[in-house]
This record gives sequence, C-alpha cells and structure tokens, in this order.
Amino acid sequence: MAAFTAKDVQALRQATGAGMMDAKKALQDVDGDFEKAKKLLREKGLAKASSRSDRANTQGAIALAVAEGAAALVELKCETDFVAKSGDFINLTQDLADSVAAKGEAGVGDHKDAVDDLKVTLKENIDVGRVVRLEVGDGQQLGTYLHRQDGRGVNGVLVVLEGGSEELAHDVAVHIAFAKPEYLTRDEVPAETVEEERETLLKVTKAEGKPEQAWPKIVEGRLQGWYKERVLLDQPYVRDEKSSVAQLASSNDAQVLRYGQLFIGG
Repeated sequence: MAAFTAKDVQALRQATGAGMMDAKKALQDVDGDFEKAKKLLREKGLAKASSRSDRANTQGAIALAVAEGAAALVELKCETDFVAKSGDFINLTQDLADSVAAKGEAGVGDHKDAVDDLKVTLKENIDVGRVVRLEVGDGQQLGTYLHRQDGRGVNGVLVVLEGGSEELAHDVAVHIAFAKPEYLTRDEVPAETVEEERETLLKVTKAEGKPEQAWPKIVEGRLQGWYKERVLLDQPYVRDEKSSVAQLASSNDAQVLRYGQLFIGG
C-alpha cells in the first residue's frame, strides 16, 4: 500500500491542477513519491494537451513591457475569454513580455515549461502567439499604450519617434490603438495589393456610369481614401482629423520611425 495521506493528494491537486482520483492514482503508481507523481501527471496532462492543439484559440491576452533600450508586446493565446482573464494566464503573459523586452524573442523560450503547465492546469489550447519588439536609440522617443478589458490587455501598441516628446509618442500610440493601421508608409504597401484595389475601384466607377474621361481622376481620388484607411502616416489624426499623422509629427519636429501593434482578434 502506497504511503501517502489525503493531505498529500490535496497538495498534489493544487500543484498540478489534476482531479482527485487522478492525483490519488498517480501517488499510488509511484509509491507515494510526490515529485514523481507530479512528473507523471504533467506527462499525462501534456499528452492530453497535444490532442487539443487543433482547437481554435482566438482568445487571449496582450502584455507590454519596457526594458533598457527596448520594448515588447507579447500575445498569449487560449480558447475562451474566461481563461484569458484568469490571474495565472495574465501573469504568464506579462512574464513573457518582460523576458522578450530584456532578451529579445529568444526570451519566449524561458517560459516553455510554464506555458506547458498552464495547458495542463487550465485544460485549453494555449500557446504563444505574435511577438513584437522595438529597440529605441538615442534621441528617439518611445510611445506605448495598452488597452485593458476585464484585467487583461487586449490591444497593445509600441511606436518609436525620431525627435518629438514622450507626450507626442504616447498620443501617436493611442491613435494607432484605435485606427489600427496596416502599414507605416505607402511604400510598404505591396504593389500587387495597390494594383488589385485600383482595378476594383475602376470596376466600381464604370458600374456607376461615370464618364469615361473622368475614370482616372475618380479612381485616384478613391485610392487616396483607401490609403488613408490603411497607412499610418496618411491617416487623419484621431484628435484632429484636419491633420494627418505625418503632419502632426512634422509640426512637432518629429518623425515616426516604426511601430508595432497586437490586438486580440487581429
């Protein structure tokens, strides 16, 4: 008969998230050795977790961290918002972001076991999603913003300016959070994407019965509007739509160098 008590079973359950019968059986199988029982339950839990790997995990949390000369955003993915709002899940997301900010993307590997353990205890398909890390040089300003919902980050932004002020960088980060640009400049938009949109706009214009001689001007006008929806520097600034983000930066002796954004569902 294995030498363990009901308290041992309870302690094993708390340490592993296993059910009472599973914890009891694990202790029986290893003759009451607590560490061996933990390892056994972890192995069994990970085996079950692998069977959940094809389940959709479109929920999760975003964490933001700032280190010396760099900042990071990390997304941890799960299946339900219930799990995404749990303390252990939010804390691990922050730990991941802290490591990435300090060490680079390799910092994710420091928490592989913790991610695996969370898969077991929370019984969902959990894994690290997208990662963004931006470095900040001398004379550059870092802007950050993290929108929280029910305690978890759901929309995070990093932006780096050349010149300007911390306040301006923060304002641009807030703009990005709500405007969700896809590109920094027009030059970043793939040529084939632009051409495809141009062809679509031409078809729409033709279908409206516009005069043929007016087609090029109408299409170009609509293409400008398309750029304003997607390109950060072309977007009307959310607090003053008379100015673009590029104009806002220029008027404050600044230039937007790069940005990163992660949001749940994006």
